[in-house]
Amino acid sequence: MSNACTARRACVLVEDKYENLELWYPTLRLKELGLEVDLVGPEPGRTYGSKEGYPAASDTPVGEALARRYAAIVVPGGWAPDRLRRHPDVLRLVKKVHDEGGVVASICHGPWVLVSAKILKGRRVTCVAAIVDDVINAGAEYLDQEVVVDGNIVTSRTPKDIPAWSRAMVRMVGER
Repeated sequence: MSNACTARRACVLVEDKYENLELWYPTLRLKELGLEVDLVGPEPGRTYGSKEGYPAASDTPVGEALARRYAAIVVPGGWAPDRLRRHPDVLRLVKKVHDEGGVVASICHGPWVLVSAKILKGRRVTCVAAIVDDVINAGAEYLDQEVVVDGNIVTSRTPKDIPAWSRAMVRMVGER
C-alpha cells in the first residue's frame, strides 16, 4: 500500500492570480470526501488573490507540507502556475506526492508546474492550448480532451471542463 493510500489529507497549491473555480471547486469536493485540505503557497500565512481578487490564505508552509503524506495534490490554473513553478520546494512537493502514488490533479495552465516538477515524461495529458508545446517538450503526449487520466495524473483543459475533471479526481481519490 502506498503512503498516499493511507493519507486522509489533500493539498491545493495557491499563488497570486489563481483561477477561482479551479482552486475552490476541487477544494470543496475533496472536503466532501472527508479529507483535510491544506492550502499551500510559497509564503506561509500569506493571502493570495485570484485573477478576480478573491482571497485564499495559505494555511500550511511548504516545508510542513513536504513532511506530510497526501492522497492528492491539486494544481489549479490561471497565472498562478507560472509563479508556483519558480519555487523548488513547491516542485519537490508535487514530485513527492506523485512518487508516493497520490493523485496529481492539474488543469488549464497548471501542468506548467508538472512540467517543472519533471513528472510528465511518457505520460498522456491535456491542458490549455497555450501550453501544449511545453507539455510536449517535457515528453508528454498531448490529447485534446476534457479530461485525461494517466496513472495517478488527471489533467483538464479549461474551467468548462471542471465537472469532468473533478469527477475523475474524486473517483481516483476514492479508489485509493
